[in-house]
Amino acid sequence: MKLSTIALSALLLTSVCMADNTAVKMEGVKYIKMLGGALKGELKAHMKKDPSGLEALAFCTGSADKITHDVNAKLPAYAKVRRTALKVRNDKVNTPDSTDEKVMKAYEAAIEAKTFTPKDIKVVEVGDTTRVYKPLVTKKVCLKCHGSDLSPQIQDALKSAYPNDHATGFKEGDLRGVIVTEIKNH
Repeated sequence: MKLSTIALSALLLTSVCMADNTAVKMEGVKYIKMLGGALKGELKAHMKKDPSGLEALAFCTGSADKITHDVNAKLPAYAKVRRTALKVRNDKVNTPDSTDEKVMKAYEAAIEAKTFTPKDIKVVEVGDTTRVYKPLVTKKVCLKCHGSDLSPQIQDALKSAYPNDHATGFKEGDLRGVIVTEIKNH
């Protein structure tokens, strides 16, 4: 009798933890969509207006960090959302930590092994925080500013705005980076 009570308690505790993890994952994805949607909508509009990519690059340079800040201002105090990559363009705000690097390398390995799916959301516990990661995959349109064959105008604009830029040389289908939500366990 005692053993079955312990087993039932363990099962219930596991169910509660899994439910909590699912709720945190859903909350994290919601914040990722807020940031991703705001940035993607703006980028699409700028690329439509100027297919060269210069206007989109100017938008990113001047507004992407502000939009990230504005989205974070709308989140609860225990949460934040950000972007990062293994090859960063803006090393002042987007540099990954070791956990970010491990997650992104796992995504890259999955892409290499052809087991990757862009909807693969990873949930990682780091101390008292749960991180929710969504991969960003390089699309053809991204190559205007992140590819190997950049126009001279894009090259000049990148050198001017980001002298330490490492975010070029991508191919379509490569992992560009991630959007990550950090939620303090409360």
